Amino acid sequence: MNRKMLVSYLLFFYVISIGIAPAVAQEPVAPVPASAFDPHVDLSKGYFVEEISDGLYWATDGTYQIMFLTTGEGVIVVDAPPSMAGVILTAIADVTDEPITHVIYSHSHADHIGGAGIYPEDAIYIAHEDTAAQLEQAMGAENPTYGVFVGGGAVPLPTETFSESYTLEVGNQVLELEYRGIIHEPGNIFIYAPQQKVLMLVDVVVPGWVPFPKLNLAEDVPNFYKAHDEILSYDFETFIGGHMGRLGTREDVETQQEYLLEIRENAANALATTDISAIVEEVGFENRWLLVDTYLDRVAQACTDATVPNWVGRLAAADVFTYSHCWTVMESLRID
Repeated sequence: MNRKMLVSYLLFFYVISIGIAPAVAQEPVAPVPASAFDPHVDLSKGYFVEEISDGLYWATDGTYQIMFLTTGEGVIVVDAPPSMAGVILTAIADVTDEPITHVIYSHSHADHIGGAGIYPEDAIYIAHEDTAAQLEQAMGAENPTYGVFVGGGAVPLPTETFSESYTLEVGNQVLELEYRGIIHEPGNIFIYAPQQKVLMLVDVVVPGWVPFPKLNLAEDVPNFYKAHDEILSYDFETFIGGHMGRLGTREDVETQQEYLLEIRENAANALATTDISAIVEEVGFENRWLLVDTYLDRVAQACTDATVPNWVGRLAAADVFTYSHCWTVMESLRID
């Protein structure tokens, strides 16, 4: 593994180590199934870039992904993960000498756009209006949060925004941008290339893997579930999820949807069957938070135990992050 790949993976594990629900240790960890990887991706030089079709490309460092299009009049690029900031321009230059003229932000999170300072100052920067508002706040002089994320820095503010939909036509390429409400966070958008039948939606579906903890840190759990039907409503053949080292298909979206629906069913059953009175007898009633914590852990663990056996070998890290998803869905069922 070369230095660029090592930095990328260290960054990924740094992100995993913060801000997530306590995980339940499980030994031994299940092997990652071969279906989680693209056997054609060679990351020996620190990145991989490939044309999907008709001037639309994707690039990855094995952990993060971007998409870009050559238009005959300039390059449209989507996102700039800090872990890839040192290789994005090289990857684009591998396949075209067109200048970068348009930059699209999939959403505001620094791990996907914190490297956007590498792009030309005179490019047109496009984002949803909620993303623009969050960036304006984050980039304020008293709160320069984007420099905190490892490898990140100042992010150019959007020069064009939209509320519901936006069609970008440059040269011979068309991208349709659409906002369908809060899923992962306010402002995360569907990015669709109708000519190539490619759909990009970042931080919702991770092809071949279970999602990052807490349903990819979804801010709206019911809408996160609904998003899978929204994705499948598009006429796409290739899906770009923003993470890991392979592209996705409609089947990948359907597989994650099946996994999540099973979690919801198992979480509902665990809520209905876990005996809180038995837990009161075990831990007492004086320390109310201990009682609540023990009860919620038992519910989440029951959901996990019912789910994991069906998914180890089908989705990578099912034994690692399912507890977090069960906990998140359990809480959504109780309060949403």
